[in-house]
Order: sequence, then C-alpha cells, then structure tokens
Amino acid sequence: MGKENQLSAMEVDDPKSTNSDQILPKFSINVLQLLKSAQMQHGLRHGDYTRYRRYCSARLRRLYKSLKFTHGRGKYAKRTLTESNVTEVRFLHVILYSAERAWSHAMEKRQLPNGPNASQRIYLIGRLRKAVKWATLFSQLCAVKADSRTSLEAEAYESYMKGSLLFEQDQNWDVALMHFKSARAVYEELGKYGDLDNQVLCRERVEELEPSIRYCLHKIGQSNLQASELLNIGDMEGPALDLFKAKLEAAMAEARSQQAASMTEFNWLGHRFPISNAKTRVAILKAQELEKDIHGPLAENISADKRLVIFDKIFSAYHEARGFIRADLATAGSAESVKDDLNGLDKAVSAVLGERTIERNLLLVKVAKSKLAKRSDDKNEKVTKPEELVRLYDLLLQNTSDLSDLVSSGRDQKSEEVSFAEECSCKTLAFRAERCFYVAKSYSVAGKRAEAYALYCRARNLAEDALRKLQMLDGNSKTMIKELDVLCNECRSNSCIEHALGIMEEKRTQENISEGISNISLTGAERLEKFLLEKLDVYESAVGDSNVKSAPRIATFPPAFQAISRNPIVLDLAYNTIEFPDIENRMKKDKRAKGGFISRIFG
Repeated sequence: MGKENQLSAMEVDDPKSTNSDQILPKFSINVLQLLKSAQMQHGLRHGDYTRYRRYCSARLRRLYKSLKFTHGRGKYAKRTLTESNVTEVRFLHVILYSAERAWSHAMEKRQLPNGPNASQRIYLIGRLRKAVKWATLFSQLCAVKADSRTSLEAEAYESYMKGSLLFEQDQNWDVALMHFKSARAVYEELGKYGDLDNQVLCRERVEELEPSIRYCLHKIGQSNLQASELLNIGDMEGPALDLFKAKLEAAMAEARSQQAASMTEFNWLGHRFPISNAKTRVAILKAQELEKDIHGPLAENISADKRLVIFDKIFSAYHEARGFIRADLATAGSAESVKDDLNGLDKAVSAVLGERTIERNLLLVKVAKSKLAKRSDDKNEKVTKPEELVRLYDLLLQNTSDLSDLVSSGRDQKSEEVSFAEECSCKTLAFRAERCFYVAKSYSVAGKRAEAYALYCRARNLAEDALRKLQMLDGNSKTMIKELDVLCNECRSNSCIEHALGIMEEKRTQENISEGISNISLTGAERLEKFLLEKLDVYESAVGDSNVKSAPRIATFPPAFQAISRNPIVLDLAYNTIEFPDIENRMKKDKRAKGGFISRIFG
C-alpha cells in the first residue's frame, strides 16, 4: 500500500514519468554475483571488513562523480534518490554499495579483539539499521525499475539485512527466522535457473543462511540442537556466517562461564590442583571442549586440515590459561601454599600442552607419510622428501625430551608420573628409530648404498628395542606397537634391497672398468665414452642413472682447440737501415752545468 501511494505521488509530481517508464527498458543486475565478486576481491576472502568498507566508499565516490550526482561543492546539500532520478543502472549500484558499506562497518565493529563495548554495540546496531534502510530502498526501486529476477534478488537481500539486524539485537527471533527463510526460499528458486556459476552461488548462499535459521529455531525452542552441533555448523565459511559465528562464540563463552563456576580443580597424573581464577577456569574448559572433537568417536571423520585448526585453538586456550596462572603468581605475595598450588597448576597445564603438541606433530607426520607414499602418482601435489620427515621427528624428539624433563622435575613423584616418564622414554626410542629410517631413505635416494644399508640395520635395532620396552608397559600403546612392527619389516626389506643394489652396482662397476681397460688405445684415436653429439645415429641415453649424481655427457665443454688459418705476418725490415738526423741543438741545456765554483766542487 505504501509503495502504491509513493508511486501515485511521484506520478503527480512528474506527469512525464509514465511515458518515460514505458520507453526506458528494465534494468538488470545480478546482485549476488556482483556482491560476491566484490567481497572476495576486496578483503572478505580473509575476513578483512575494513578493506571492504574502504572499497565501498571509493566505489561510491566514483559512482557519484561519474553520475554527476554529488552533494554540492563546499556546503553539503543532500540529494535523495527517487524513481525519477534512477535513469540508469548505476543509480541502483549507488544504493546497493551504500547498504554494503553500512553492513561492512557494522561487521568491522563486531570483529574487535575483545568484542564491542556498550557504546560500540549501539553504533554497530545503528549501522545495521542504516544497511536495512538502504536495502529497503534498493528493493523498492528495483521493484519498479528492474526486471523480475533483479527484484527478487533485491527482496532476498532486504530480508537478509532485516534478519541480521534482529539477529544482532537478540530479539524477535520468530521475525528474524521469517526473514531468513524468505531469503532462503528466493535463493533456492533462483538456483534452479541461469548458468552454472549462478546456480553454484545461490546454492552457497542457501548453505550460508541455513546455520542462522537453525540458530533461530534453537532460540525459539523448536529445535533439539546441542551445543556441539552448533559448533559444527560454525565450521562453515562465508561472509554471511560471520555474524552467526560471533553470536555463537558469545553464547558459548557465556555457557563456559556458567559451567566453569562448578569447576574447582584440575586433575593431572593423580594430582589435584585447585583453580581459583575464573578466567583460568574458562580457558581450561574451552581447551577441554575442543579436545573432545579430536579425541571423540567422530574424530576420524574430521579432515587433517580441520584437526590442525582445532589444535591451534587448543594451544591458544592453554597459553591463555598459563598467562592467567603466571599473572596470579606475580600477585600471590608471600603465601607459600598458594604459590605451590599455582606452580603445580602451571606445570600440569604445560605438560598437557606438551602432549597436545606431540599429537599435532604426529598428525603432521601422518600427512607427510601419506604424501610420500603416493608422490609418484600425484603430480600436482607438493613432493614430500624424506628430509622433511627427519625434521618432523627431530621436533618430536625435542618435544618428548622437554615433556620428560618437565614431568621428572618434581621432588616426590607418584607412580603415575614414573610410568609416564617411562612411556616418554619408549616414545623417544621409537621416534629415534623412525628418524633413522628416513635418514636411511634419504641416503638411498642419493645412491649411497653402504650408508643406507647401515642406517636401515640401525633403525631396525632401535625399533626392536622400543617394541620390547613398549610390550612391557601396561599403557595403551597398541597403535605405536603396530607401527613399530611395520617399521621393523620395512627396515628388513629395505636393507635387503640396498644390499642387492650395492652388489649389482659393484659388479657393474667392475665390468665397466674391465671394458674400459680393454678399450684403451695408445694412439688416443678412440675415447672411452662418447658424447651425445658424436653418437646421434645411436639410440642411447647421455644421462646416467637417476640414483647417481653424474653430469650428462652432451658435448665437451670447453671445446677443444682447433687449428685455423691466419693472415701472414708483415715484418718491418727497413727500420734498421734508416739514418735519422741529429737534433741535439734543439734539446734544452741543463742549467746546473753552468754553476759556480762551489757547485763544481760539490757536484
């Protein structure tokens, strides 16, 4: 009804508008594709809303200038966009980028390090209201000036902005749900038509809107979603999900604070350390929730890249907890009992952090081994060399040594700590065996058979020792025992291969020497080995064995000297018979020869 009144009023103001609308064609804008390309090219690929806001401002400046729609020179004079003003499609771009600028400014405030405070939150909601205002105007003008597809996309954009505003305000969840569902329905319908790129973009937009819809259902109480399922939804990527992720993180932080109130102590290897600081409890609780994702029953279904991201979050949470513990230590004063508890808690958190570091490096080893096994098949992947695995096992040895030193640093050790230290020593032996195996592999690739054979034998001995010690322990080390069994078999097979290759190469060397001696000529007319340029009529490689580093025999360099003809030498024979005139009378006389008596005496 409001739109009809607005249209009738404009027709009264401008009687020629009806005729002009009949003449001018309908504008067409692929709104989703335009925004997606602008967002990905100008910062939102990496979540940089400041850069995207600056791009929108620069784009608006160019549009205003090219359309000659500036707001006066010197004194600001506001000019509003109405249906009569929209004579080309760039006027619609002005409204669209104005909405995007306001939205990106709000999201920039949302991404502050410690979250927006009260005044910043008021400003954030104000910018979202401004984005809704521009999106509503964009939808109204597109309904009149644009084709049906553009009008539908504009309505979906308006619905998304209205839903985002209510989502941020934490109110009217049913209305926000209605707006998000309306936008999803439009994109689902638009995804059935158009080219393949447009269908993919619409499908991605529907997937980005789905978490917000499910969260609204969760807040209304019409969904049985658990917190872990919401976290899995938050793993998705996309600019439309950033507001949802911020809201989800705030909700999870509030839930952790409530749950941390009941967490009074930290258990580690039979010790119980009290936790008095609420921030320390929240940080430890956050790390323990993340550990459930990598140690739970569904951990195998998580890809390696996502597990590495989870490990980074765990490290961040434990480092944050250690920071709070050490801050409490600095302010503890002279209370020895409090200091002992805080030192013990710091040691326990550091030990757990060391264990997770070893697990992360083992995951990197697993990824590197998989790439090493299939490196000959996948040409597009980066080739993994044995030296990279040697470096990773060096890190594991260092991590295990640090963890063992940390655990055994206490005065009175419990049985759990003693068994943990023994397990660390067994892991050290296993990592040494693995490292020795990949050092042998690198020597094998270089063609050094004797060194590779000796290292394979050494790796097998270390693996057998580690296997014997692990079998004596009562811990849960079945996976490592299985890996050591495989390592022993590989060491044995590879040592046999290196032995056989060494014998073959030695025999081949003796044959080459005897053949070379038989081909020696005293005249020097025949060479021992010919270059490629000298045997082009023979199908024979000029490159040596791939395992042996030898220079290819293509051509002699530098080339040999060759005799060439020279111009005759002209000798100047007349020089010795010429008589030159006397020129002594032209030469200057020495003034010291005409000196006095004293000068003649003393020279």
